[in-house]
Amino acid sequence: MDQLLGFSHTLGAFIVVVGVLVFIHEFGHYYVAIRNKVKVEVFSIGFGPELFGWNDKRGTRWKVCLLPLGGYVKMFGDVDPASVQTDAAQVAAMSAQEREQAFFAKSVGARAAIVAAGPGINFLFCILALFALYISIGQAHIPAVVSSVVPDKPAALAGIREGDLITAIDDTPIEDFSDIRRSLAMSLGDTVTVHLERDGEALSVTLTPEVEEVENNIGMKHRTGRLGIVSGGMPVYEKLGPVEALGAALSDTWGLIKGTFVGLYQIIMGERSSKELGGVITIAKMSGDMSQSIASFVWFMAMLSANLGLINLFPIPVLDGGHLVFYAAEAIRGRPLSDRAQEYSLRFGLALVLTLTIFALWNDLNNFGVVGFLTSLF
Repeated sequence: MDQLLGFSHTLGAFIVVVGVLVFIHEFGHYYVAIRNKVKVEVFSIGFGPELFGWNDKRGTRWKVCLLPLGGYVKMFGDVDPASVQTDAAQVAAMSAQEREQAFFAKSVGARAAIVAAGPGINFLFCILALFALYISIGQAHIPAVVSSVVPDKPAALAGIREGDLITAIDDTPIEDFSDIRRSLAMSLGDTVTVHLERDGEALSVTLTPEVEEVENNIGMKHRTGRLGIVSGGMPVYEKLGPVEALGAALSDTWGLIKGTFVGLYQIIMGERSSKELGGVITIAKMSGDMSQSIASFVWFMAMLSANLGLINLFPIPVLDGGHLVFYAAEAIRGRPLSDRAQEYSLRFGLALVLTLTIFALWNDLNNFGVVGFLTSLF
């Protein structure tokens, strides 16, 4: 019974997270589209069979579908949600009024704005969510004070002691213990300079963090740098004023984006394992875990929103970033890329996205022991 309740809780939290973030992303496209007088035919949360929906006064069908793994906005003049234009015969049969409402008939700048609005509003949501969190509940931090030092580890060998306050690593200021973890996660195997304060005196030590494979609370393994220090402090929530909260929200949003870029670069360069890439099961599990507290849940949604916006800006056909590349090429050339070039690009992009999705799902099944269990049956 407890397992069933736990599964229901996790599934419910996952649906809320995905539903909210997908709605926000698609609403960005929708809002800028109608501002540019483009008719939106469908606004869908999820894919597959429609569960329920309604038509608004503009003729848009708003609907919720069975599979809550994304969504789309289909605009007038497009064959499908990927913004594939109708063929020449259908375009020729359109009236002048219909052409004015078609997405493909708008200027390059207008189309680019509509496409960019989806990722843009994801970044905005991240900033606003963190801002609201910091002025209401507060910004969580654990003072970067060393409560103990592990013998024979880099920190001990470099002379770091219990009670030292770490103020910076290289040029990165350290305000709490989580900053230390983030900084070391991005510096695998590199020598770093740790700036600290001891009895009011500023000191600096140089050391090379020990690279370890660690497992997070949902069973995923990843490599990170370790100094060999322990913090015994509990998180402290400090409410911020509006100006401070906005600055912290902007800084943390940029930190999330930067961290994603660095992590992907390290995977490409072989410094991190590609097994760290998680998929829908990982997101579902984390949704359930993070929903135990409002602060954690809001932070998790903000983090996912920033990542959703960033991933959609990657220059891969079928993603928003791929369409923006098409529009940039059109602006430079003075005419769109050929239908053939766009078709093959979209096919390649779709194949790439599906491959990455399957790979991430495979990682999920491995990390949660499903593959090992099935293998043991044979």
